[in-house]
Amino acid sequence: MKTMETPNYEYELNAINSGYSLVCGIDEAGRGPLAGPVFAAAVILKSGTEIPGLNDSKKLTEKKREALFDIVVEKAIDYCIATASEKEIDEINILNATYLAMKRAVEGLKNKPDFALVDGNRDPKLEIETKLLVKGDSKSMSIAAASILAKVTRDRYMLEMAKLFPEYEFERHKGYGTKLHYEKINEYGISEIHRLSFLKNLDEHK
Repeated sequence: MKTMETPNYEYELNAINSGYSLVCGIDEAGRGPLAGPVFAAAVILKSGTEIPGLNDSKKLTEKKREALFDIVVEKAIDYCIATASEKEIDEINILNATYLAMKRAVEGLKNKPDFALVDGNRDPKLEIETKLLVKGDSKSMSIAAASILAKVTRDRYMLEMAKLFPEYEFERHKGYGTKLHYEKINEYGISEIHRLSFLKNLDEHK
C-alpha cells in the first residue's frame, strides 16, 4: 500500500548545510482559471517548526486550509503573497505571469532569502539560487506553507469578486472553466476580470 507523502524540512536543511542562510518556499495558485489574477506566495519557516496537518493545499478541505493559513502566518519567519493581474496574463502569457507573481512574492519578503524551493518543473528565473521540486507541496514544508497562503488568498479574492459580479457565481467555481462558468459567460458576456487569452475558443463551449 502506498503511503501518502508528507512534507518535511529535508530540502531546506540540505540548502542550509550547503551554506545558504535563508530558504524560502514558493508556490502558486490560479494558473488554470478563466478569471482573476494568478497568485504566488513565498514563505520562510524556521526548520523544525511544527505545523500539524500541513500538506499540499489541494489535498485539504477548505476549512482545514483556512485554519492552516492563520497558523502559517503566525509561525513563519516571513511571508509575502503577490499577484499578476489578468491583464498581465493576457499580455505576457500565464507562464510568464506566474513567474512575475513569484518574483514579486520573493521581492516582498522583508528577510531576503538566498535560496528558493519552487513547486513544479519550470524555473521562474529568480535572482537567487533555486531548486525545482515536482509535487514540492507534498515534499517541502516551506512550499506546502506557500501553497496554503496562495490558495486561500486566491479563494478569498474570488469570493469578493462573487459579490461584485454575482451573475457569474464565482463562489461556486472560483473562476475555473466549469460547465456552469461557461454557461454564465455565454449568458452575460466577458467581465473585466476574465482572462481574454483563456477565452479564445469560447464558441466551443456554447
